[in-house]
Amino acid sequence: MELGDVWKPTYGPGPEAPGSSTPGLVAMAHGFLRLVQPNALPTELINFEQSQSGFSRDDINELLLYELGFLVCAAIGVLLIILVPLVGFCFCCCRCCGHCRGRMYQKQRRRMRCRRRALWASVLLLSALLLAGGVCALISNSRFSQAVKSTFPNVNNTLDNIHTYLASIPQQVDFVIDKSDVPLSYANRSLQDIGPKLGSMITSRIRNSTDGALGSLQSLLQGMETLNDTFANIAIRRSDLEELQSSYSQGLVSLRDRLNGTLQKCGLPCRRVSLEGLAFSANFSTIPGVEQQLQALREVSESNIKSDLEEVNTTLGMTPDKVQEQSQEVVAKSQDQLLLIRQEIRNLQGRLPLLDVEQKVGAFVNNATSMLEKYREPIVAWDGLRLILCALLCCTVLLVVLCNVFGLLLGPLGLKEGVLPTQRSSLSDAGGNFFMAGVGFSFIFYWLLMLLVMITFVVGGNIYMLLCESWHNQQLFQLLDTPGKIPNFSLSELLGLKGDTTNFSEIYRQCQHDASLWQTLHLDQSVSLDELLNISQYAGDISTAFEKMDITLSPISLLNQSQNDLLLRASQAAQPPNFTLTLEQLDQNITQGSLLDLAAELEQLAENVSTDVKKDLEDNARELRDLEKEMQGNFSGPLQNLKDNIHSVQSGAAQLEGQTTAALDKANKTQEFLEREMPNIIKNETLAFLEQLLDFFETYISWAKSRVTKDVARCKPIAQSLDDVEVIGCDYIMDSVNAFWFSLGWCTLFLLPSIVLSVRLAKFYRRMDTADVYRNEDFEMPPTFNSYKIPRPSTRH
Repeated sequence: MELGDVWKPTYGPGPEAPGSSTPGLVAMAHGFLRLVQPNALPTELINFEQSQSGFSRDDINELLLYELGFLVCAAIGVLLIILVPLVGFCFCCCRCCGHCRGRMYQKQRRRMRCRRRALWASVLLLSALLLAGGVCALISNSRFSQAVKSTFPNVNNTLDNIHTYLASIPQQVDFVIDKSDVPLSYANRSLQDIGPKLGSMITSRIRNSTDGALGSLQSLLQGMETLNDTFANIAIRRSDLEELQSSYSQGLVSLRDRLNGTLQKCGLPCRRVSLEGLAFSANFSTIPGVEQQLQALREVSESNIKSDLEEVNTTLGMTPDKVQEQSQEVVAKSQDQLLLIRQEIRNLQGRLPLLDVEQKVGAFVNNATSMLEKYREPIVAWDGLRLILCALLCCTVLLVVLCNVFGLLLGPLGLKEGVLPTQRSSLSDAGGNFFMAGVGFSFIFYWLLMLLVMITFVVGGNIYMLLCESWHNQQLFQLLDTPGKIPNFSLSELLGLKGDTTNFSEIYRQCQHDASLWQTLHLDQSVSLDELLNISQYAGDISTAFEKMDITLSPISLLNQSQNDLLLRASQAAQPPNFTLTLEQLDQNITQGSLLDLAAELEQLAENVSTDVKKDLEDNARELRDLEKEMQGNFSGPLQNLKDNIHSVQSGAAQLEGQTTAALDKANKTQEFLEREMPNIIKNETLAFLEQLLDFFETYISWAKSRVTKDVARCKPIAQSLDDVEVIGCDYIMDSVNAFWFSLGWCTLFLLPSIVLSVRLAKFYRRMDTADVYRNEDFEMPPTFNSYKIPRPSTRH
């Protein structure tokens, strides 16, 4: 009985990753977050239903310790948001007042070229770092927007997979239930064909006992029939030989008379010839007769033993029809019970807790889908504004970089060696002004950049550490496994289970190994599958009906007493007479002397006698040879056949009595066995048929339990969906956020040295208003002039 395997649904592809991935930048952001927040999540302190005032001082201290890294970074960000614009304002005021090196005057010192080149290289390096940070920020900003847009189709695909999985549960349950039609059909067909099936089983069991006895009796009858034919052949051959002997005896006498006349005419030379051999050596009429044996064996052949044995086979062949006829009432009752079994199994669909789980989870997924669709358009719209705003702020970094790049290019191109600071070219002066413009933009937008970095860092970093990192190290599972931590959330209630002992960690781990929901949710603790699939009541009713069934077969009789005695008498009467003398006679020559030797002797005499007798001797010799040849041709076949038949009956009759005794003994034992065990055979085979009938349901029940507990609702798609949600939320969205604030934070970090160095480098390219006064110091001249000491002039206007 083939029941097959539970089919598995086909699921859609996983979430599609947004473009412009930056794995190295994301890894650095993760490393920075772990450095900022190295402590584990204090799950024991998290309780969303507890008010803020409900926390003790120790709890607050532990939470502050957990958030210490973020608090320190936020404090630094606040300080920079306040101080950098303040310093920029003071810097501008001082410069406008001519203080803080605001005078357009540059003191000429030694190694100014080396200092200028070092500052130029430093600003170039900082600009490259700022450019890299700005580009990565733009890429991360774009990737975040792509992740937000792809979140909805990805989540919808994930929810569709969950819907497919949930929809497959009742279908798989229906598959298991529908397979009950297979054993029901087998059982119904077996009941309809109870005659051929049960009848053949009873017949086979009876034949196991009767075939040996029937075979022995049939073999005995066949042996007696063969022996009868052999005795008949002996009688026929005896008669044939007597006729031949009678026929040739006259010929031998006539031939002897003629030879005597010839020998008398021959006279003295022929007196030594003896004619005594011209007579039969054996008298075939003395062969013992077999009429008594033929009569005994003929009585067996003419009896009805053979037809009675064939009647046994006919009786056994009618067994299926009798079983079919006598079991109609039991078949009808059993078929009624099959209908009740079918209804009981059909009711299983409404009592399996798997369907309750499917309904509860399906409602939750539908609510999540409707909620997602409700906020889809606002989220996409706000994300478009966020994309533009963040891109503009990222462009301010690129604007500073652009100013630095122009300054790095125009400054060296317009600067000429040996030219006094007050006489620098406009190109060089423009390069210095670009540096100062970059410094101004840095002071203006720094606080906005830092504010954006601080907000995204605090929010995105905390979300990543609280959710994503806790998911990776399974600390989040501990929070979900603790009842009451999350308001209005109960995993047991969501799954429609009784009690509050459902463990999310264990469910997730088992679903990763593709276990079934029955094993994962331990549904056997709430519902007994043995009770749901209990059909013992109906099976018991079928058994009771079969136990009351009474099947009566026609009596089977192998031999009656008269047939038994007849076979014994025939086996004794069929013993052959004493054929010893007959066999000795048959082994001798047909005649007392050799006719060929006598013919040769006559031919030899013919050569030595006169002509008138010679011809007679030759004719007589030829006549002897012809007679010998004729007699050999006529007697050899019957003689050989007679000898073979005699040997055959001697060997067959020697075994016949023992074979008859053995066959009759076996037949008697078989007859006694049938009279004693026939009711037991019918009962045992009926119980065997019943066991085979009920075994269809035992096989199905065992298969159904195995499929429900192992194959139905394998929950790997649930674990895969959770992993997909984690990939969407963490790997796509949160990693983009982390990469964004890390890139922008990178820029704000290097903007500070960029401000200082750009201010320092700008003075080497801007045109000064006041010339330096020569003093008694060495002045570095251009390489085209000879170096010599000149007195340093005093400042003049």
